[in-house]
Amino acid sequence: MIAKLTGLVDQIGEGHVIIDVKGVGYLVFCSNKTLNILAAAEGTVSVMIETHVREDHIHLYGFGDESERAWFNLLTTVQGVGAKVCLAILSVLSPDNLMQAIAAQDKATVSRSPGVGPKLATRIITELKDKIEGIATVSKTTTLENNIALADYTSQFIDDAVSALVNLGYSKSDAFGAIHQSARKLGLDVTVEVLIKDGLLVLNTNE
Repeated sequence: MIAKLTGLVDQIGEGHVIIDVKGVGYLVFCSNKTLNILAAAEGTVSVMIETHVREDHIHLYGFGDESERAWFNLLTTVQGVGAKVCLAILSVLSPDNLMQAIAAQDKATVSRSPGVGPKLATRIITELKDKIEGIATVSKTTTLENNIALADYTSQFIDDAVSALVNLGYSKSDAFGAIHQSARKLGLDVTVEVLIKDGLLVLNTNE
């Protein structure tokens, strides 16, 4: 099985890239996020690979980092989510955004991906909400370990603050991420009003 390719970008097309490895061109299907990274790269590139072998084909799926590959493998465990839909989801949502949306049970955000309707979005959230602890994501604004720790002592405050931001017009996943960032920074001794105020600052800073 091919697990990694290192070579030169030969061509980039819709949903795929051809990587030249010592004169052999490998067709690799990627998310738009990874394709954009490869398009801007100069010289030798390395892509993490998942190899899918079927009776009628061998497909290579490429990822810019381990986090994206881990989410691809997790998403494919959901009934009705094939490789094409996985890449569509990862083209619209970063691993951190996807984790926030699932943790916040934000069906609308997951449904933004092509090929993902409300029913499939609900299934993704339902089947993965208890599995995201095993996903390693690299983020400056949120980590799953901190989210779980916070849930033990400020869950009601966080829920109320997230609800307030949603009522102000922010998406549930954006509000969820901002409030959790604020709660980690402010600590245990915090009120809902302070969380909301600081969450708004986080959202305005990230815009």
